[in-house]
Amino acid sequence: MKYDIIVVGGGHAGCEASHIAGFMGKKTLLITMNKQNIADMPCNPSIGGTAKGIIVRDIDALGGLMGKIADKSHFQMKMLNSKKGPAVQSLRCQADKKLYPRNMLAALEETSNLEIMEGLVEDIIVKNNKIEGIILNNKEKIFCDALILTTGTYLKSNILRGAKNTKGGPHGEGRSNFLSDNLRKLGFTIQRLKTGTPPRIKKDSIDFSKCQEELGDHKYYTFSHDDEPFYDIDKQEKCYLVYTNAKTHEIILNNLDKSSMYGGYVTGIGPRYCPSIEDKIVRFKDKERHQLFLEPESKEYDEWYLQGFSTSMPEDIQEQMVHSLSGLENAVITKYAYAIEYDAIDPLQMKPSLESKVVENIFTAGQINGTSGYEEAAGQGLIAGINAVCKLNQTQPLILKRNESYIGVLIDDLVTKGTKEPYRMLTSRAEYRLLLRHDNAILRLRPIAHKYQTITDKMYQNYLNLVTDIEKLKKFLTNTKLELTNENKKLFIQNNYQLPPNKISFLDLLKRPEITMEFLNQFTNIDFPINVKEEVEIEIKYEGYIKKTEKEISKMLKLEEKQIPSDIDYQKVKNLASEARQKLEQIRPLSIGQAARISGVNPADISILAVYLKREYSKDE
Repeated sequence: MKYDIIVVGGGHAGCEASHIAGFMGKKTLLITMNKQNIADMPCNPSIGGTAKGIIVRDIDALGGLMGKIADKSHFQMKMLNSKKGPAVQSLRCQADKKLYPRNMLAALEETSNLEIMEGLVEDIIVKNNKIEGIILNNKEKIFCDALILTTGTYLKSNILRGAKNTKGGPHGEGRSNFLSDNLRKLGFTIQRLKTGTPPRIKKDSIDFSKCQEELGDHKYYTFSHDDEPFYDIDKQEKCYLVYTNAKTHEIILNNLDKSSMYGGYVTGIGPRYCPSIEDKIVRFKDKERHQLFLEPESKEYDEWYLQGFSTSMPEDIQEQMVHSLSGLENAVITKYAYAIEYDAIDPLQMKPSLESKVVENIFTAGQINGTSGYEEAAGQGLIAGINAVCKLNQTQPLILKRNESYIGVLIDDLVTKGTKEPYRMLTSRAEYRLLLRHDNAILRLRPIAHKYQTITDKMYQNYLNLVTDIEKLKKFLTNTKLELTNENKKLFIQNNYQLPPNKISFLDLLKRPEITMEFLNQFTNIDFPINVKEEVEIEIKYEGYIKKTEKEISKMLKLEEKQIPSDIDYQKVKNLASEARQKLEQIRPLSIGQAARISGVNPADISILAVYLKREYSKDE
């Protein structure tokens, strides 16, 4: 049996990789241990969040599935940081844990050129340092031209609660016992990482009267740029806010030695930005309380998720911890929290295309690359799938720049800086975040998607329609003047706004921080879709900041244009610092720009390298 592309693992990375490969015309096989666990949510049953929500918008703009499936599968939608600037606003939905995987599986089964098989991959077949296929645990061989590994947390995974260590994957399923060892034999550097999940609580045992309601937004949102909202805004499910207290902290501190992490039972390195509750208590001793969220997992059963309460404590201590919380004094724990440690590869062994530097035509995506989170995994899976197709077609890979997408920032960080702990996307990681917004993902990425043929003609037409409407609205605002009549003056005075000149364009008025499109609508009917008006308002208000950012990007792109030949011998570059030489040899950056972002490579090293390239290679041009 032979396929163009085989994808190993049916998590969020594997779903995106296999879908896009099939959509782009390659005969694709997705192998997963359990078909019913495709797009599973073993941790938080949500999609999006700070920075992550923008990744989902980016995925959708590029032709991926996550945003569309989330729109069909949630029961609460919320825009985070809505009172802050547009650069940090991100959409988040509370997804239905049963419905989301079901909808994803249905979408994959409808994808052309894609087959789904249940099985466990034990080894891979390599010839002349190039992938040839995989070997299942029943010794069956399946051949392929490209392989995408999206194995999640299943490589030699262990479930930990206190001193108890159980071999297995999430939900107590089987694990992959041999694949990571066989990858190591091929030259992959394997590292051990850890993540965790909180306990699940029986709904009827929670006293919600003691908890603070958290409602969905009373405004319709979608992750997808192409679909209308599927939900009733007035029938969103409630979530609830609770807090730890002095008693909770006392229980945790008195039992730290029983925690898997603090008791010395964990060998993997956990995520700094999504720590366990015991880690929070130890690291932030000055805090009197920590915020937790009670969130429903599915309308099909009554388990609730206690977000922010991840722990690896033994079950009896977890009982005490949960019962110390207000509203959870009589809570029934249906599933105890656990930590899970697993094997991952060193992402410095990956190219920016997510192809391996170790074995040709092997691509990797998701937690095997050292990331955490469904969204980070899905973004990588999409790029790995696109680039596997590009490699087989012998065309240029899709490498998103840091100014184009959060996915570009994520992958560049992984392959340039590496990670020793599960990597989580944060807005602070994106230096050009003002340009990488929720609202403009389609403007940034649809032209790229069209070029790489990852979207339908209808999706591209949606983009063209939006561009046309934006230009029409800008022209309308430029040409429409406000005359300061006595009636108009009243509206400014009533809102305590400074009076404008006697005649001013709507566009110039909108540059004022306090003036909104909604306010201008009182003077004339601005008959454009809401998303068009929001996009134009942001562009006008932040025009100065955007232009400043674009100047910075121009400098960065000049460095990116200075390519470094693949055959360069860094040993011949005299006067490089020894650490810089070592890092450059290991990572082998594609450009001066990428080289400048490598930890341990200083500006002096970059100058030396630039001079060497000009002297040794410019004569070949």
